[in-house]
Amino acid sequence: MDLEKFKVHGEPLIYGAMISIALATIGILVGLTYFKKWGYLWREWLTTVDHKKIGIMYILAALLMLFRGGVDALMMRLQTAAPEMKFLDAQHYNEVFTTHGLIMILFMAMPFIIGLMNVIIPLQIGARDVAFPRLNAVSFWLFFMGAMLLNISFVVGGSPDAGWSAYFPLASIEFSPTVGNNYYSLALQISGIGTLITGVNFIVTILKMRAPGMTLMKMPMFTWSVLITNIIIVFAFPVLTVALALMMFDRLFGSQFFTMANGGMDMLWANLFWVWGHPEVYIVILPAFGIYSEIIATFSKKNLYGYKSMVFSMVIISLLSFLVWAHHFYTMGQGVMVNSFFSITTMAIAVPTGVKIFNWLFTLRKGRITFTTPMLYTLAFIPIFTIGGVTGVMLAMASADYQYHNTMFLVAHFHYVLIPGAVFAVIAGFHYWFPKVFGFRLNERLGKHAFWWIIISFNVTFFPMFFLGLMGMTRRMYTYSEETGFGPLNMLSFVGALGLAIGFVILVYNIYWSTRYMPRDTTGDPWDARTLEWATPSPIPAYNFAIVPKVKSLDPFWESKQKNVPLYEDKITKIHLPNNTGKPFILGVIFFFLGFFLVFSMWIPAVVAGIGVLIMLGAMSFDRDEGFYVSAKEVEATEKKLRGETV
Repeated sequence: MDLEKFKVHGEPLIYGAMISIALATIGILVGLTYFKKWGYLWREWLTTVDHKKIGIMYILAALLMLFRGGVDALMMRLQTAAPEMKFLDAQHYNEVFTTHGLIMILFMAMPFIIGLMNVIIPLQIGARDVAFPRLNAVSFWLFFMGAMLLNISFVVGGSPDAGWSAYFPLASIEFSPTVGNNYYSLALQISGIGTLITGVNFIVTILKMRAPGMTLMKMPMFTWSVLITNIIIVFAFPVLTVALALMMFDRLFGSQFFTMANGGMDMLWANLFWVWGHPEVYIVILPAFGIYSEIIATFSKKNLYGYKSMVFSMVIISLLSFLVWAHHFYTMGQGVMVNSFFSITTMAIAVPTGVKIFNWLFTLRKGRITFTTPMLYTLAFIPIFTIGGVTGVMLAMASADYQYHNTMFLVAHFHYVLIPGAVFAVIAGFHYWFPKVFGFRLNERLGKHAFWWIIISFNVTFFPMFFLGLMGMTRRMYTYSEETGFGPLNMLSFVGALGLAIGFVILVYNIYWSTRYMPRDTTGDPWDARTLEWATPSPIPAYNFAIVPKVKSLDPFWESKQKNVPLYEDKITKIHLPNNTGKPFILGVIFFFLGFFLVFSMWIPAVVAGIGVLIMLGAMSFDRDEGFYVSAKEVEATEKKLRGETV
């Protein structure tokens, strides 16, 4: 075996990362052994099928990836902070911006959103779990193992280096001979399968498991956004999976799907990637719209203005998201008619998006607004996202795009869309639903400190990029000369990035501080909220609802509090729950090794791992779970305990 192909050579930075990963791994293993937590870890987390715990694991993984992607961003800003910088060479800069894009979109924003939907959606619709709890665990472990496979590329073999869009022929074996893009194709396939399964699971959950009386037009806005998002996932992700499989065949087996010779077509990759890639933007943004809608309604003490128009706007956005993909390559040779068509469809998306902005503003009008931390992120989102949207309309004009294309103007635009449209939303949702999951609120003072650091630093980081783009600085430029005049604005951007890092450190410190010192909530409803998830105790019991609620209005919990409309009409009875299982975790581990062996073309181990995957799938297909019952007496005792009553 040639061990040389596993090694990554380079700067002290790489070796430092290797040592830190090794030390962290040893520390975790020693800690688990010393505190005798192996059994707890296996019983409560690795084998869980509880949607709430799976949601928490998604969010923890997303926070970990936020740290990794954030460090990548800091390294990029440092490298470009001044002319002729030598912090990274061209190859490592390529690898860093590639993994930054992949991690932030696919392994931070998406899992954070999926984590929140896992925790909240069954509660918002009055269900006891998702439709397929075991499949939900499979989804998580495939996502997680795909994420880990991509991350080890940094220290084993080398990272992908052709950008997050991996355009051909740049990503071909000819121009990228390392294993980096093998990691790209395998890791994204594995995690993508998990995401596709999530899409099917949540569509079925929302359509079939709503509480009695909750019609489609009585669903909370976050649930609507998640339903539409998962429909997009089911239509978009198979395209990516097929494209990645063809990429894998090109790189590992010498096929010619995306080559520029022998009948191959490099533009086929660009089209397939963006047929998935642009809907992907709405996969992370539409749930964010749902989160903001819930927060605005709660902290304005008003029902949402224009509920139906908001639902129809999201449906229209989801349809248009599949009709705009060619605007990513106006300059790649298609004709005027094609560019005009995609230019019009792209600008058309601004209409339903604008409808939603006005709906939120009219909801705020004359509301009794409370400026909590989640509300501050929501209010900041509106003007910042509007800047991103307006610059998006500028880029949508094909003739003007020839000037902006591939410049830092584009980088500024999509950060002005994706950070307020996804990152601010998940932070706001995290603060908003944190007390529901853990039974205490995050500290408001620390939360607002983090908010101001993040909001101000965000604008300091990315607003200068609009001007850098207009001055002619192209994206992915790893160095430049002093004569270009790019230096001062890039230095300002680096200072902003440092401020962002401080903001996120305060956010993490807030979690630690609040866990130790914040008082515990026994009401289950610390924000005086409107939707069903707040009707449960905090933290939420395994069965969610002791009695399945009856829904008679759009905001059933609010109605029950304000008008004494009864939420529960039945008596407590025994509740059926599924058993835990370790098979999804084991399946995920085998998938990880299958991917790893394929990355390095280790065929015999890969075949063995592939057989292992088939055996596990067969075993899970014939595995019948009878579940178990929680008696009515146990349910009553649990409810009293969680609500602070004497048992």
